[in-house]
Amino acid sequence: MPKLYSTFPDGWSGFGLLLLRVSLGTTVIIQGLAYLLERQNLRFGAWAVCLLALGSGGALLMGLLTPVASTIAFLGGIGFAFSWLPAPSWNFFWGNPLSIDAIIMALAAVFLGPGAFSLDARLFGRRKVIIPRTSPPPKP
Repeated sequence: MPKLYSTFPDGWSGFGLLLLRVSLGTTVIIQGLAYLLERQNLRFGAWAVCLLALGSGGALLMGLLTPVASTIAFLGGIGFAFSWLPAPSWNFFWGNPLSIDAIIMALAAVFLGPGAFSLDARLFGRRKVIIPRTSPPPKP
C-alpha cells in the first residue's frame, strides 16, 4: 500500500500549503452549502454530492486525510466542469474558470500533501526515534 504522506514541510512552505488547503476547503464548503439551500428539491445524488463536498471541505480546513479529501474535491470539480453532477440553482462553479481553478488547486493539494500545520502532521508526522545504545559484548 502506498504511503499517503511523504513529508510535512514547515515554515513558509507549510504556510503556503495551509493557504492552499483553506482556500480550497472554503470553496468546496460554499459549493456544498449551495446544495443545502435547495433542500426541498434535492434528490439522492445531490444529497450525496452535498455531503461529500461538506465533508471533504471540512477535512481540508482541518488538514485531516488531505490526499483523500483533495481527491474527492478534484473529482467533484471535474464533475461540475463537465456537468456530470446535478448543479444547484446558485452554483459557485458557474463559470468554467472557477471550476478549472478549483480542479488545479485540488490536484496540487493531492500531490503536495497537508504540510506541517495540519491534523495529518500531528497524527502521522515526524516522530523522534530514540535508539538505545547497546553495551559492548562481554570479553571471554
